[in-house]
Amino acid sequence: MEKLIDVAVIGCGYWGRNYVRLLSQLPGANLAGICDQSPSRKEEAAKINHDAPFFDDLDTMVRECKFDAAIVCTNPSGHFAITKRLLEAGKHILVEKPITTSVNDAEELIKVADLNNKVLMVGHTFLFNAGIQEVKNYIDSGQVGRVYYMYARRTNLGPIRDDVNAIWDLAPHDISIFNFFMGDRPEWVSAVGSAFHSTRVDAGFIVLNYPNGKKANIHVSWADPHKVRELVVIGSDQRVVFNDMVSQEKVTIYKKGIPASSLPNFNYVDYQFSLRDGDIVVPTISYGEPLKNQVLHFMDCAEHGKRPITDGKSGADVIRVLEAIDMSIKQDGVPVKIG
Repeated sequence: MEKLIDVAVIGCGYWGRNYVRLLSQLPGANLAGICDQSPSRKEEAAKINHDAPFFDDLDTMVRECKFDAAIVCTNPSGHFAITKRLLEAGKHILVEKPITTSVNDAEELIKVADLNNKVLMVGHTFLFNAGIQEVKNYIDSGQVGRVYYMYARRTNLGPIRDDVNAIWDLAPHDISIFNFFMGDRPEWVSAVGSAFHSTRVDAGFIVLNYPNGKKANIHVSWADPHKVRELVVIGSDQRVVFNDMVSQEKVTIYKKGIPASSLPNFNYVDYQFSLRDGDIVVPTISYGEPLKNQVLHFMDCAEHGKRPITDGKSGADVIRVLEAIDMSIKQDGVPVKIG
């Protein structure tokens, strides 16, 4: 970092406290202030950093606190108003996922950021996970071969949130990852969901269809006592597995494939699959902390005017998918095109 960047944290819940911790440790950052309406969170924040001023009102913070950038990690329902207020005040913004609760609001934030020439970044932290980046490299380098399909499982027993359903809480991770892998958003989605405790969906099954015909399946649940964080890419040459439930060796490469082979006079009857066996490889990866990598990327973008990997557009694309999923669930799984 060429200079110290003054960064404020808006919202001091679980993720907010982690950002406070990181900004207190990073040599290129100065934690300029913390904002939260809860008195108890002021005490919790002080245990991490007792020097940073604490505000219970955003307007007061903007008026009295000097900062270049802000990290917004409130409930999703507050993301739009808070982020817009700060962008208009000339601040670079990292907003936790989802960027907003509607596509229209997300597009409005993109316009405001562009108008004020400010960085708008979305906290899709898994894109800063070295394991996910390694899987992306395997796909892009052609080592996986032709990608047949992908799937992800993200399940656990609670916690059940009261501000969003299980789809909006858990699926953004895997949607953003699959978009990252494919370099695009899906053309259509199909989804079904079930509500067990209230009217909010607690478990869902989602199919994403990408422009190149590749499909991805996502299963999310708040009702499964077995916690799973797994993502799999099936290719003609390799099967790549990312397991976030282990501390190390998160990526496993199975060099087993089913390459399609065509004969000289190709027709449907002649089409055959040749099984190929191979080694199981666990690549050596230096992981680090994804959240720290994300903050460093945000600071670099804010300082040098770079476009973030997880910019406003990529965040809006995730919201488009989520809205289409909601529509499909209401229609019992009818495919919904994404505009």
